[in-house]
Amino acid sequence: MSPTLPRVTTSGPRRHRRDRRGRGLRGRLVPPSVSVAGRDVPVPLSQTRGERFDELVLDAVEQLEERWGAQLQGVEFAVEDVPPVPVDGVYDADVVADETAGGAVPLGRLLPAGVDGSGAPTAPRVVVYRRPLEARAMDRLDLSDLVHDVVVDQVARLLGLDPDEVDPPSG
Repeated sequence: MSPTLPRVTTSGPRRHRRDRRGRGLRGRLVPPSVSVAGRDVPVPLSQTRGERFDELVLDAVEQLEERWGAQLQGVEFAVEDVPPVPVDGVYDADVVADETAGGAVPLGRLLPAGVDGSGAPTAPRVVVYRRPLEARAMDRLDLSDLVHDVVVDQVARLLGLDPDEVDPPSG
């Protein structure tokens, strides 16, 4: 006959742990979206910084499309994290750069329409660089203004206009 082991009992309330290692909750704390009036709306806390930045660029483009929709037909808008480093250290004239940072730091770039390596035509493209803009912004509102200014400047270059013509200052 095998020996019986004593039953272990604990005194006091049971302690519940969140997980085996005590490192906190696993998984998402916030759902990625909620349904409002039958439409899925993203929850801001569940978005990454890159996703929030993309929304700022889309907002700036939507504001310009209200006035310049026909001229912006076919123009691509893109976001890249960081600008490429030129071989010779000098950026082209199609780059909007911040000159106050101890050297030119690109914030955006206009790539005009052209032909790719296989001979296919390419649409004009406005590229906005996320990390340099985030580094210069004090808060989300300031970042929104910076993004808007860079997009307006690039669209003005594309259309051959002054930025104040593309987006007149409110006042």
